[in-house]
Amino acid sequence: MNTHTLETTEVDIVYDVQGPLPTADGRPPLFMIGLPMDASGFRTLASYFPDRTVVTYDPRGLGRSVRKDGRVDHLPSIQADDVHTVIRALGVGPVEMFASSGGAVTALALVAAYPNDVTVLVAHEPPLLPVLPDAEAAARARANFRDAYVAKGRGAGMAAFIAMTSWQGEFTDDYFAQPTPDPAQFGMPSEDDGSRDDPLLSDRSWAVNGYRPDFDALAAAPTRIVIAVGEESAGTFTGRTSVATADLLGQQATVFPSHHAGFLGGDSGYAGQPEPFARRLRDVLTEET
Repeated sequence: MNTHTLETTEVDIVYDVQGPLPTADGRPPLFMIGLPMDASGFRTLASYFPDRTVVTYDPRGLGRSVRKDGRVDHLPSIQADDVHTVIRALGVGPVEMFASSGGAVTALALVAAYPNDVTVLVAHEPPLLPVLPDAEAAARARANFRDAYVAKGRGAGMAAFIAMTSWQGEFTDDYFAQPTPDPAQFGMPSEDDGSRDDPLLSDRSWAVNGYRPDFDALAAAPTRIVIAVGEESAGTFTGRTSVATADLLGQQATVFPSHHAGFLGGDSGYAGQPEPFARRLRDVLTEET
């Protein structure tokens, strides 16, 4: 693996290339992106593609990619510009892309703005509030876990986040009538850890899950777009956003094994089924339109 740093006036973007460039098989590199997850989250998944050149990166302000612009928010358009810059730096033309969670939002913004950067995009569970019929209630649920985090720290915020993301169906009065979840029931400490800058639990990523893709631009792009959803995510927040996003693109969501992070290995604390997940991804990438 070779690690590179792109130095700009706003950020130093660090990315990794596993395999040769140009690629050994003539196929485009496979670029894997997440948010707020950095490149380290794709180690297990990348290991199941030893025959492919795999590119991963740390998004602006996360991991090794140090911001110099004085900002802490995560705007899909800015993150998309960064990915475009990395793709240009690779110097081998368009890429294939697997994008997870907030990374899937970045990827949709990328394809809309730079339609010739990606040949095929597998966007796995983009958490897009505006596509839901209960978008206003979902935004209220999002504010609830942010407020818990601001009031009591990571344990309280994560417990409320889990309660939101595991809730089945629309966010009704029954959801908001629930008592505040105890972090201990999820095996987490209740003490305030003092943090208030977590990109998942604070409002720093609200622009990500508040993003509404340009569906006209996506439909006009030459990129083959596949919206993917975990089989265990049916009815949950990101399961519903995936189905709704696919519907707005005139397709059905493509089912993958496991959950929202089903590609993670056993060292993650949230293990999925990475081997069958990788097989499914390989099949989807090579499907004919």
